[in-house]
Formats: sequence, C-alpha cells, structure tokens
Amino acid sequence: MKNPYILECCVDSVASAVCAKEGGADRLELCSNLVIGGTTPTMALYEEIRKTVDIRIHVLIRPRFGDFLYSQQEASLICREIEAFRQAGADGIVVGSLQADGSLHTGQMEQFVQQAGGLPVTLHRAFDMCRDPFKALEQAKDLGICTILTSGQAPSCLVGLPLLQKLLCAAKDKITILAGAGIDAHAVEILLAQTRLTAFHMSGKKIVESGMRYRNPAVSMGLPGMSEYELWQTDPQKVQAVRRLLDSAAS
Repeated sequence: MKNPYILECCVDSVASAVCAKEGGADRLELCSNLVIGGTTPTMALYEEIRKTVDIRIHVLIRPRFGDFLYSQQEASLICREIEAFRQAGADGIVVGSLQADGSLHTGQMEQFVQQAGGLPVTLHRAFDMCRDPFKALEQAKDLGICTILTSGQAPSCLVGLPLLQKLLCAAKDKITILAGAGIDAHAVEILLAQTRLTAFHMSGKKIVESGMRYRNPAVSMGLPGMSEYELWQTDPQKVQAVRRLLDSAAS
C-alpha cells in the first residue's frame, strides 16, 4: 500500500540534499540562501543535485529576499525562471505573490501556473502573510494550485495548529495543506495525533562548523549576528526521526 504521508525537505546545498535523501525524505524543496528564507537556486545547483540524488525536486522561485509584492519586471523574471526549471526537468514549482493590500495576486499567480506547464505548483508561505487565508485558499483552488505550504499564519506550525485544522476542513481534499515551520519529530507527533495532516515540510538543519583554520577576527562577511564559520546543513537523523513517525502512522 502506498504511504499516504509526504515528507518534503528544504535544502540549499548538495550536501543537504544527500542528507535529506539518506533520512528518508520523499522530495526536496530546492532553494538558495535558506538562512534568509530561501531564494531561487542556481541552475548549476539544481543540475548537480539531480545528478547526485534520485529524488523528486520542487524548485523555489523567489527572486529576492523580502516581501512578496513583485513588480512587473520581477514577475517576468519569475516566469522565465519557472520556464527554465521546467525545461530542465524539475518535478514541481514553489512560488507565491501578494498584492499591496495583502490579498493573493491572482493575476501573477495565474501567469506562474501557466508557465509551469502542468507541473504541480505549491503556493509557499507568502500564504502566511496574506490578509484572508480562507479567501486565498479558495483562489488557489481555482488557479489549479496543488499545495499550500503554511504554518497556519503563525511563527511555528504548533502555534498555528488551530488555523491549520480549519484550513484542512476548508481544503476539502482538493488542495494539499503542507505544514511547515518548526517541523521535527516532536511537532509531527502532535500534528498526527490532533489533525488529519498528511504532508510535512522541514529543513532539519544543524550547524556544521567551518573547516577554515585561519579566521580574520576583524572582518565579517555574514549577516549581523551570524557567523560565516557556521554552516547550515540538513541532519539526516532529524529527517529519519520524522520519517519513522510517518511510516508508523501509515502502517
């Protein structure tokens, strides 16, 4: 019997992709710059991961850090990136766009879905920044979007659990609610017990110490408060712990 539970792992490096696969992830959400919430990955990174691991790859298309209010030029860039990754063989597209009033930008989203050319499209956590999540959910259904990645408009999925339950009811099995933000074995155990969620999104990150022996203490290249000598990488054991819970629930 097919396992009804999906485990997606967000990665921004080849090493993390290998660890996610090792831990039992069903698919990757591939991005760059996970430390700032993720931006569009390079084609070279996509191609290297495609060569290295046999796993479904959904590509995040986000041209910059910051809000999800995109100019016409940015929307055009997003369309071009979607087309490029579709032609390269990506298995899905992850994208989102809002209007200044906090509503889903259905005009741009329609363009993005059309550009995906039949690939499954996930509406990412721009959804969590929208004014009316239930209206946005219905609009996403009408656009043919397959999945909504959400924490329930909260800092973490456990805090957002009440809204996640309501969104599941409103989805009526016509769109997948993919729970994200704070997903680990503890959170999944609670979500499995209290909801009908079947899709989970995690980074499972750990901090890996840089191999640099010489470190110039006078210069910093990293973000304020973050050391460039601490690297984020997926921990296969964290992924595996969630995988075991989902497999147990399926059986």
